[in-house]
Formats: sequence, C-alpha cells, structure tokens
Amino acid sequence: MAKHRLEQPSRGTKAAKGAVITGAIAMGSLAAGQAAASTVTLPHLGNVELGALGDQINNSRHHATKGKSLKVKKASKTKAPAQPGAQAQVQVPNVGTFSIPGIAQKDIPKELQPNVKKAPGLLGAVRQTVADKAVHNAESKIGSPYSYGSAGPNAFDCSGLVYWSYKKAGKTIPRDSYGQLSHGKAIAYKDAKPGDVLIFNGGSHAGIYIGHGEFIHSETYGVPVHKAKVKTWALTGVRRY
Repeated sequence: MAKHRLEQPSRGTKAAKGAVITGAIAMGSLAAGQAAASTVTLPHLGNVELGALGDQINNSRHHATKGKSLKVKKASKTKAPAQPGAQAQVQVPNVGTFSIPGIAQKDIPKELQPNVKKAPGLLGAVRQTVADKAVHNAESKIGSPYSYGSAGPNAFDCSGLVYWSYKKAGKTIPRDSYGQLSHGKAIAYKDAKPGDVLIFNGGSHAGIYIGHGEFIHSETYGVPVHKAKVKTWALTGVRRY
C-alpha cells in the first residue's frame, strides 16, 4: 500500500412533431389520467401538447429559468444541409426519444440531444458515470484524516481513498497505488478527465483528478484529505478505469 445542434420546421420536423404529440398524449394520460392538455414550447419543434405532464415541465422550466426562455442556437447560413438519409434523434424530456428524418444529429439543440446532462430541475436528472461518482465520493471525504493502511469510510491513506471512491461508485480497482498504476488504461495528462487516477512519485502516491489541474488526495499524517495542484507533485502516470 502506498502512502502516499433547425431552421423553421421542415416536413421532417412536422412529422416528428406529430409523433411527439401522439406519444406525449399517451404518456401524459398514463401519468395524469383525464387531466386537461397543456401546451409546451419545445426548441425547434414548436408547441406540443403534453397533457398534465406539460404542466410539470412548464412548472420546472419556470422555476429553473426564472422566467427566461431557453437559449436556442441559430442555424448558420453557411452550414451545409443534411445528407440524404440523415436521421437525428431527439429526446423529449419525460416523453421519450424520437427520430427526425432529413436532419443531422449535430443540428439538434444540446438540450434535446439524447443522453446528455440536463439542467437540474429543467430537463431531468443528470446521468453520472462511474468516474463522476468517484469524484463525488472523494469530494465528500475532504477533511477526513489520513491513516496508513486505511480505505475508509472514515480515514484513508492515498490509494485507500482512490480505492474507496471507486468501490462506492460501483467499480473495484486495485487497492494499492502501484496496482492502480499497473491497471486501467494509460492516459496522457493532457487528455485527463475528472475521475482519472493520478499516480505520483514513481508509483508511491495516488489521487483522483477533478479537472482544472487539480486532484483530491489523502497526503500524509496530520494532513486531512484535500485538493491540490497537479503541477506541484511529481506525476508518474494517469490511469482511466
């Protein structure tokens, strides 16, 4: 163990809009029974009746944006039209995912792209990766004491913090820093992402990268778990799990 995304709606969008309305009303009925329809304006798709479910989305949108409209990126006049046969996927919050023919995926607004992070309270919950969870877990232990040979939940050595953070995120990685350096996928530091494991001092110290040139680690006795600058340490390698 070591110490250390349309122009005005085209025929394709109108077709998709119909599909959205049909699916939305069905799902709105499932969620809200005989409640009256409520119209929601979706970027680039227009007004869509979502049933009582629309009230929930409008409500969420009002609180999340404080009366401001969603910012929609205007189409570039020089952008080439989508290739024949192109088909984009649009994810309507709380309704489902639909295909829009004749449109490139890159022309879909970010907030309607499938499987992207949504603004809290506006377009649904954030989908976290194991690495995201590991970072969150490590951050939750800032201030915890260092203890050689410990891997939580109350005290940690360096590799113990990394091990515990990933274990709690649902992934088991090697327990010691040398093992952590020997496994996973080698990544260049310039390509590092939050959640990557950083190994220092030839292999004897480990921490979790959190972005912006910082990492979280359990350093040594008398020093609680804290954030530090990567550049102040002798970086040996970066591993992605």
